[in-house]
Amino acid sequence: MIAVTITRAAADKRILSFAIEGHAEYAKRGKDIVCAGVSAVSVGTVNAIESLAGVELPYSVRNGWLQSDIPKLEDPAVHERVQLLLESMIVMLESIAGSYGKFVVIREQYRS
Repeated sequence: MIAVTITRAAADKRILSFAIEGHAEYAKRGKDIVCAGVSAVSVGTVNAIESLAGVELPYSVRNGWLQSDIPKLEDPAVHERVQLLLESMIVMLESIAGSYGKFVVIREQYRS
């Protein structure tokens, strides 16, 4: 199963970090459309933040694991752009989970 954890600020609900771990095991390696979809959405979002917002996210990636802590951004417009792209990632992951709920779970947690 793929577990997605989104950490938000308790005060304003902005996304502080995300972690995606595990394998869907929907199909054999190389044919697992659930893993491929989650990977495409999450890595694509990291790339989009860099390309469209000009922000290089610090991230860790390895087999079955992607994690990023969102840096504090001084420019409010850039901050909003990054948050919108992250919220978009969540919507796409929720769409995958809606169709393949046995294989993907999304959790949100709040931090002060």
